[in-house]
Amino acid sequence: MRYYQYLQNSTKHVCVEDDSGQVTDLTVLNSEIGSTLDLLKAASITGSDIDSVTRGILAANEGVTTINSKEFLSGAEPGKDGVTLLPPIDAPEVWAFGVTYMDSMRERQAESGSPDVYAKVYDAERPEAFFKSTLERLQAPFDEVGIRADSDWNVPEPELAFVTYGGKIVGYTCGNDMSSRTIEGENPLYLPQAKVYDKSAALGPALVSKESIGDPQKLAVTLVIERDGKEAFKGEANTADMKRDCEYLVDWLVRHNTIPDGTSVMTGTGTIPPPEFTLAADDIVHITIDKIGTLTNVVTVV
Repeated sequence: MRYYQYLQNSTKHVCVEDDSGQVTDLTVLNSEIGSTLDLLKAASITGSDIDSVTRGILAANEGVTTINSKEFLSGAEPGKDGVTLLPPIDAPEVWAFGVTYMDSMRERQAESGSPDVYAKVYDAERPEAFFKSTLERLQAPFDEVGIRADSDWNVPEPELAFVTYGGKIVGYTCGNDMSSRTIEGENPLYLPQAKVYDKSAALGPALVSKESIGDPQKLAVTLVIERDGKEAFKGEANTADMKRDCEYLVDWLVRHNTIPDGTSVMTGTGTIPPPEFTLAADDIVHITIDKIGTLTNVVTVV
């Protein structure tokens, strides 16, 4: 099942898309479900999962009105009269891991004056982790994502992101880890400035339960960048190519580090545009991951 958070008439709602592609408003059926975190809390209390909680709500409300998911998502696009999508989880913290793919390691070596650093990280037992965003700074589907005005080389990084509750993985979504390669390439210690700035992180469109995803290490990830109505770049990867899987990463994240419920974690990228490509204002970034959907954002200069 896929879960969406959205605004309708200035009120926050949660809906679920079932296996048949029909979308049901859970908040209308149960006023206590005002966010996906509420679903996760209910699942934790009952010792089950969010799909089981949702099935219980739907079973108690047979015959309710639904909408086709294509119509729901189309109406959420800018300029349409539908809902306004929000990040699929109210993530109080967003973290990210780097150098989890061989291609990422090679690209970061190529941009850097200290290439050995990245090889050592890739081969090490301890992964590279960094703090990426807070909820207030997080961008939703169709929101703007930023490129820094003081960086000449900027790229999106399409990434599988997992969502946690009680320090455990409970679901997945798409993440965009915007990156200023000029700044990071100058010195690895500039990583926070290359990664953490206004509009540098986006999540969406849906939260997919752990049970519905199945094996998270078998998901195709596609990046498409549009410019002036044409495809400027397309790249593909697969989470099977991650050196460290999601369970390995969350195990390291919670070591001596208590994370709040809803914390979301980007797991690294296997698709990076070539050195001659850099994002420009008004580019449109589409990140598609199997079983989750497509996260779309428009680029702006910040």
